[in-house]
Amino acid sequence: MALHLYMLPRVTSAVVTQDDRTRPVLVTGGAGAIGSHLVRVLLERGDSVRVLDNLSTGRKEFLPDSPKVQLTVADLRHPEEFQDLVQGVGTVWHIAANFDIRKGTADRRVDLENGTLATFNLMEAARRADVARVLYSSSSVVYGQATVFPTPEEYGPLLPESFYAASKLACEALISAYAHSYGMETHLFRFANIIGPGMEHGILPDFLAKLRADPRRLEVLGDGRQAKSYLRVEDCVAGMLRAADHAHDRVNLFNLGAADQITVREIAEKVVVATGGRARIEYTGGSKGWTGDVPLQLLSIERIRRLGWSPQFTSAQAIDRTLAELLSADPH
Repeated sequence: MALHLYMLPRVTSAVVTQDDRTRPVLVTGGAGAIGSHLVRVLLERGDSVRVLDNLSTGRKEFLPDSPKVQLTVADLRHPEEFQDLVQGVGTVWHIAANFDIRKGTADRRVDLENGTLATFNLMEAARRADVARVLYSSSSVVYGQATVFPTPEEYGPLLPESFYAASKLACEALISAYAHSYGMETHLFRFANIIGPGMEHGILPDFLAKLRADPRRLEVLGDGRQAKSYLRVEDCVAGMLRAADHAHDRVNLFNLGAADQITVREIAEKVVVATGGRARIEYTGGSKGWTGDVPLQLLSIERIRRLGWSPQFTSAQAIDRTLAELLSADPH
């Protein structure tokens, strides 16, 4: 198949001063599984961290107990709740989002309000507060049904297949526009499937919940041949920080994923073995698990590798490690 490429415009470097880097850092969604891991690493690096989270999926207990962490419970849909929090901040890590693609299909306003409009509100607050850098957690789903694997950042056209994906792409465009219009340094990270401790949504929590409900049967949406890349949260955070430290264009775009794939069938078999091996696996059929699912995904990570980052874990290793953590934490 033909490779469709669009050329990213060359942009001038943003000017981020040493003073900007020593100002407090804001992490939206900082009480979530990815955000809280980022907060801990930022603390280790010596940053003072302000966390903005509505606690719809985040948990206060995920955050480290430190005088250098300030939690504000607020909603990005309501700028009056957080505008003061952005004042004096040098860097914003924008992790907050709806993480459930199927929820956005059932209610079309979920991703518009919690993704696109929330990001607009945040960028407006950042502009008013003269924030120097904004780093955004986007997703590989912006590529839609790619025909080139591994898929590079230059791939196009980008044709999202879910409201979640459409919102992620719209947020990328908004952030790029603010960067060019107001001189911010911005980073856009297109994630593969991020997994790790504390996550309550995704293939492993879903499979384990199904087996708790019926230990004899594991329903798998689709035909099991869906194949995707799974990246551990610590690898994800390390990759973002590597790019933040070493890439300083006006807009910096990076894929973040493992270098390989694992199928849904393989994951289901691992879960059944790890939970006693009694359940039979039943597939609903079809190439997609649900409306908006992207059944095949593998990202090119050559761009971020050139900055010196590579994932520690393969997709299978990431699944094994996360499955063991979830089972050890499961009270059932």
